[in-house]
Amino acid sequence: MTIQQVFAEHAEVVQSASTTLLGPLEDATRALQTCLAQGHKVLACGNGGSAASAQHLVAELVCRFHVDRKALAAVALAADMATVTAIANDYGYGRIFARQVEALATRGDVLVALSTSGHSANVVDAAKTAHTLGCAVVALTGGDGGALGAIADIVICVPSTVVARIQEVHDVCIHALAEALEDYTRQRSAPCR
Repeated sequence: MTIQQVFAEHAEVVQSASTTLLGPLEDATRALQTCLAQGHKVLACGNGGSAASAQHLVAELVCRFHVDRKALAAVALAADMATVTAIANDYGYGRIFARQVEALATRGDVLVALSTSGHSANVVDAAKTAHTLGCAVVALTGGDGGALGAIADIVICVPSTVVARIQEVHDVCIHALAEALEDYTRQRSAPCR
């Protein structure tokens, strides 16, 4: 594939996603707004590039996106290598996220679970565990959504089966969510006049 073809394929997937993902992104925004407004937190997980995207989302929430505002409570479950490797060693790699969800999640939190295929067993297990604790699950996936899409409360499913294109659109979705949450937080914290 040439560089020009990469850009053309990217543009085609982004164009398609711009119509199919609006509703799920609005639903996810509302779920995350409610979670954070009620003093709960966002947990995020994924493997490989999706782990990086989960950390990206958390960084945008904890630090800031465009402007200074109140920090938003979020934790990336792939970021703590001591915990990840201890769980992998003692319980197996399939439990690295679910075990952290057990430790950190409380009713009202939201798990943002990323898997380009929707079939990452450890991400699916984390989503199942989140549900048992009363947490909503927002899935960012692709293709047909896979097993993760089948159990998530909100599914942001990129209309592509190409991993790179799915990841690229996931990052656009992360920016859209971060911007919407930042605007909402700023409005809620604006002084009364």
